[in-house]
Amino acid sequence: MLDTGGTMTTSLPFSRGGGTGKENVMHDFYLLPDVPHYPAPHRRPHRLSGQKPPLKPKEVWAIRVRLQLQGKRRDLALFNLAVDSKLRSCDLVALRVSDVVTGGSIKERAVIVQKKTGRPVQFELTDQTRESIQAWIAQQSLDHGGYLFPSRVHDRPHLSTRQYARIVNRWVSSIGLDPQKYGAHSMRRTKAALIYKKTGNLRAVQLLLWHTKRGEYSAIPRDRG
Repeated sequence: MLDTGGTMTTSLPFSRGGGTGKENVMHDFYLLPDVPHYPAPHRRPHRLSGQKPPLKPKEVWAIRVRLQLQGKRRDLALFNLAVDSKLRSCDLVALRVSDVVTGGSIKERAVIVQKKTGRPVQFELTDQTRESIQAWIAQQSLDHGGYLFPSRVHDRPHLSTRQYARIVNRWVSSIGLDPQKYGAHSMRRTKAALIYKKTGNLRAVQLLLWHTKRGEYSAIPRDRG
């Protein structure tokens, strides 16, 4: 029943002192308004954030072999160059043929100016990377002054960073890795992580990635053998 204060009271039997008589004890329950239930709004799947792990040597090998077997010369050259150069995505996709070619041959060492810092950086190209770049240039008959990775979209001069990120996702997915866990920055960190594993010299890795401050790159994974 309701009292004048808007509360519900109930009479419950309760025996005191071992007697046989029953006394009524009043308990108050506050009436709460009914709350309509609305279904939870649709949410997009949660994307992993944070630093992207580098690829292991066996994963690099697996991706490289797949690209070779599939005859994807552009992707093979892009993949090998991404690993060797350790360049940021914005610098990698904007490379010109002249950055890696001299006198009709692929350079053993290349120098470019970083967009982010405005500083020149140098990187070495392994034989397999040079061979894959040479094959890609020959297949497309790329001009010496043109972009190394021209875009297939007509209104863009070269591959965009977003397109490159999608390509990386395809690479890692093709060998069973989670594309949400890995990304374009995984490519940049791959060779640096391998060198760190061999030498244990974190400062050398920082210099390889052209970080001038000691605290900029202290998150090299140490347990991905």
